[in-house]
Amino acid sequence: MVNLSKIIAAVLVLLAILLGVYAWMLGRKPVTPPPSPTTATAPAPQTTTFPVVFITKPITAGTPIPVDALRIEQLPVNPPDALRDVATATGRIPVFDMGANSPVLESQLVSGLALRVQDGERAVAIKADEIMGVGNRIRPGDFVDVFFVLKTDSKEIDNSQVRLLLARKRVLAFGNASIDGMPSKEGNNAQQQQQRSEAARTAVLAVTIEEVNSLALVENSGRLVLALRNPTDTSVPDPTLFAELPAALAARSVKAGQTPPVLSGIDKAHAGLAVTDFAALGDRKPRAVNASTPIRTAVPVRTSSGNTTPRPRSGNEVEMIRGDKRETLSY
Repeated sequence: MVNLSKIIAAVLVLLAILLGVYAWMLGRKPVTPPPSPTTATAPAPQTTTFPVVFITKPITAGTPIPVDALRIEQLPVNPPDALRDVATATGRIPVFDMGANSPVLESQLVSGLALRVQDGERAVAIKADEIMGVGNRIRPGDFVDVFFVLKTDSKEIDNSQVRLLLARKRVLAFGNASIDGMPSKEGNNAQQQQQRSEAARTAVLAVTIEEVNSLALVENSGRLVLALRNPTDTSVPDPTLFAELPAALAARSVKAGQTPPVLSGIDKAHAGLAVTDFAALGDRKPRAVNASTPIRTAVPVRTSSGNTTPRPRSGNEVEMIRGDKRETLSY
């Protein structure tokens, strides 16, 4: 009985020693704090995306982009010149063919002065200086009248003339300043002052396609003068009060009884003008409806031999002077 008590006491002592060692080992381990509520409920980080306009079908260069060919996609990258809104991309014109499922970038679309030209107009540059440019006071967006001077030093012009060529034409650019890149009123004053101090060498006007011929022809044969006008002044000459200049390229002949075609727009521009028609001496009649052709009297014509012979005048005539020779041509 005594031996059994000793055995039980030894077992209890050994168990106490083992429990003490285990407690000492637990005390040496670092205590891990329980997870905080904030850390447990924090959402996983999300990738930032950006809206970009995409083309859904191929678009040919020069064709406006329809609204049904656009969609918005979210991309993880942010292209610097990408369009973000379908409304801003609708109607824009690509400069080259665009394939389907491609992003619409600003660098791929037509921009600049061409977008400021209206249908039926053309932007034409003419030489400019301080005198013809109203002392460099013209600014993009102004309206001007274009006068021209035909000089006597040309062999094909007998008398000098000054006339109004084009009335109330919009200035798209003057020198380095342009309506598609004008600085705001709030800032960039240094750029404004620099543009004003620099002498302009060119002026870009918005004219109809019919007026390009006369503007280019007269600039090459004489001198142009710009007259600045108030933008609220909308007065223009009445074309029915003056004779119409004939075309340099005759229209195709028509059958008897048919009315000759009336040229206008790009067809009239294709017909062209002749510089001698601008040196009119006032013998043309204004345009009239159902007016009979006036009877012209015979005028003397000097031949190259010096003899004067009468010849009936028909239609329009131009007197050509070549050195000491003078002759009259009818057309």
